[in-house]
Amino acid sequence: MKKILLIEDEKNLSRFIELELRNESFAVTVAYDGKSGLELALMEEWGLILLDLMLPGMDGLEVCRRIRSVKKTPIMMLTARDSITDRVAGLDSGADDYIPKPFAIEELLARIRVVFRRQEDSADEHKSLLIFQDLSVNTDSRFVRKGNATIDLTKREYDLLVAFMNNPNRVMSREALLDTVWGFEAAVDTNVVDVYVRYLRNKIDSPGEASYIQTQRGIGYVMRR
Repeated sequence: MKKILLIEDEKNLSRFIELELRNESFAVTVAYDGKSGLELALMEEWGLILLDLMLPGMDGLEVCRRIRSVKKTPIMMLTARDSITDRVAGLDSGADDYIPKPFAIEELLARIRVVFRRQEDSADEHKSLLIFQDLSVNTDSRFVRKGNATIDLTKREYDLLVAFMNNPNRVMSREALLDTVWGFEAAVDTNVVDVYVRYLRNKIDSPGEASYIQTQRGIGYVMRR
């Protein structure tokens, strides 16, 4: 369940928002002043923080700045102050979005859905990206990069690199690599692994620098950080 922290001192409004969010299956916690809201924001992990600008104890801008100094949690400001200066101040303090009061609850819910959809898209993108030092592999597009340069690999070279990058610091035997890349029923000798490791090294290593793929004599190979 997605967790939302609502920091709003207007109790009637906060109660209305809380009920609407719970009706949408969000887990909601409410704080009614800046200091307690900041404490909750820093103490737990939240999917989103809804933050009023005008709060007792500590205003929303200061709360936002302090949260943003240590966390990247999405923050949406709710405020009756709707001048360009106020919007700029809110965004400059670290807010991701700004919705002026009064607002339609449908608009607030729509904006919240956008925030969580972006998080899900970002998580999916992260899952498809393998990174080792300055090497990166996008397993969706199958693009391989070293820094900003694209590296062209054959299918076997690519599969071998992915096998290593999925198992950093793990020594992999030639037999394990053969099963992973060629399949356990492949009628090829384990020496073919050595050949393709050499091919791969020639494409990803830099002259004069240590290889990304280290040999463990008598065992196999490892990508070690």
